[in-house]
Amino acid sequence: MKKTRQNPDAPALDHPSTAPKVRPVGPALDQAVPSDLAFARSPLGQRLRALLADEQVSTGNRAIADFLLRNPVRATAWGIEELAANAGTSTATLSRFARVLGLNGFAALRLAMAEELQAVLHPVEKLRGLMQAHEGPQAGQSAVGDSLQSALAQVRDTVLGLDGVRLAALARRLTGPGTVYVMGFGLSAHLAAMLALHLQAFCPRLVNVVEFGGSEVAAGRLMNVGAGDVLVTLSFPRYSADAIRLTRYARERGATTVAITDSLASPLAAAAEETLVASAQHTVLSSSGVSALLVVEALVATLMLSNSKHVDQAGRLTEAISGYLYTPESGASARKKRAG
Repeated sequence: MKKTRQNPDAPALDHPSTAPKVRPVGPALDQAVPSDLAFARSPLGQRLRALLADEQVSTGNRAIADFLLRNPVRATAWGIEELAANAGTSTATLSRFARVLGLNGFAALRLAMAEELQAVLHPVEKLRGLMQAHEGPQAGQSAVGDSLQSALAQVRDTVLGLDGVRLAALARRLTGPGTVYVMGFGLSAHLAAMLALHLQAFCPRLVNVVEFGGSEVAAGRLMNVGAGDVLVTLSFPRYSADAIRLTRYARERGATTVAITDSLASPLAAAAEETLVASAQHTVLSSSGVSALLVVEALVATLMLSNSKHVDQAGRLTEAISGYLYTPESGASARKKRAG
């Protein structure tokens, strides 16, 4: 098996000394990384991720670790009874979980989380105020308004969490001599198809693993994956078990594996070498694809700008399909034929 880097805080795909100087993607360079992402990268967050990835840990403890990684701010704002209710567990189980981490109890766990979050998050009291305000007269806000506000928040968090250096390194890997595989099941299959469509002009060998057929067909397309190849897998709640299994298979075969998923707590993040996080919470749907599309487009744009030859390729592609595109002249000609 190929020796791989720890995900996701390992060095970029290329050595930092050889990577180009790329500004972070986010528009405000001094803003904090999104709260859940920052916490997941902290020492305590890494311990929680280790518990989450350990199949020998009890299902209940893994569920608590998952909840804390996804809701670090709320976990520090709630008391033990409220946290237990929202996490679907008991206060006694929470206390035992804290001791698994080497802490004296729930109070010590909450204090440790607050200390980790202090440098990167808004104060907990501000969160309490926002939560109380939501319970007031604004609680009846329409589902459409809630959905749009949620989408805006997801986009903001995703942009702040993107790392331009990692994107540039990944873009270079995608244009290497190996085969690029793109995989997504269910709704993620449509996002994977969009990524494949954008990449096809720039990747010499490209395979959309789930273009048609089910899991067996997808596994067959990955049979020859190996060192020098890249697999980009997209999966969001509810996660596809097949996507996770096949990503592990590709990694064991020596391929570079990249996950585009909603959180570092995602099981796909543990299966891949590199993770691009696209926030996906939604007030009604199981997950939102808005930020995932943003990450797809950011990755493709980075690839297109990484080499002047890609600009030429984009021009040739436009010329090749120009006969099929609408122009004012073609529209006028069509109208004359209909009138004729």
